[in-house]
Amino acid sequence: MDDNQLLRYGRQILLPQIDIEGQARLFASSVLIIGLGGLGSPASTYLAAAGVGHLTINDFDTVDLSNLQRQPLHTTDDLGKPKTESAYNALKRLNPEVRLTVIDRRLDDAGLEDAMRDADVVLDCSDNLATRFAVNRACFSQGKPLVSGAVIRFEGQLAVFRPGIGESPCYNCLYQGVDELGETCTQTGVVAPLPGVIGSLQALEAIKLITLPDSVRTGVVMLFDALTMDWQKLVLPRNSGCPTCRIQG
Repeated sequence: MDDNQLLRYGRQILLPQIDIEGQARLFASSVLIIGLGGLGSPASTYLAAAGVGHLTINDFDTVDLSNLQRQPLHTTDDLGKPKTESAYNALKRLNPEVRLTVIDRRLDDAGLEDAMRDADVVLDCSDNLATRFAVNRACFSQGKPLVSGAVIRFEGQLAVFRPGIGESPCYNCLYQGVDELGETCTQTGVVAPLPGVIGSLQALEAIKLITLPDSVRTGVVMLFDALTMDWQKLVLPRNSGCPTCRIQG
């Protein structure tokens, strides 16, 4: 680690839980981020800033004026550009050391499994249930830790799922038998800073999975009410009838 790196990451290295060894783990790690919108903006920004060595960023959308209220990775000058392009440029400006792999297309099940093959952690920052189920299936198939986030109105949700760790449930256990949720941010709205809160926490959980994996609670769904600033914890049991992670007898 050179002098510039010691200066850039010094406040993080000072933490005894991370230190030089933990920072080296971050340098050597790879994280896949699905979605570069409200959640992916802060998540990718903080992971790049923290020194994660390799980020694979995936989105197939272009920057729209309506995105800018809650997606600070993109600017007015980026309107009409692919989100992967504006994200790549912003993250490289922030930290030229980070290695970025861009995937600018919608990924099917096989594509998701291929994209996460070398990833240490996967962040689901998507905005629809079909994609979340697909990411969950691929993570279970590949045995990859999944950090899931969601926001709508003034409500946020965060959970970590770790296939193969004890009796960890999966995302499908949470929404068993649901094909699609009836509400989206496009229909009902979302307050601007809320995706920043949840997306930043997704980055935090990813950093902990890489450097302090024993500190991460698995299968606990955190629910955040931004109006009252209250958090609730829902302990999610593994569903033996889940089509994704059901226990084979």
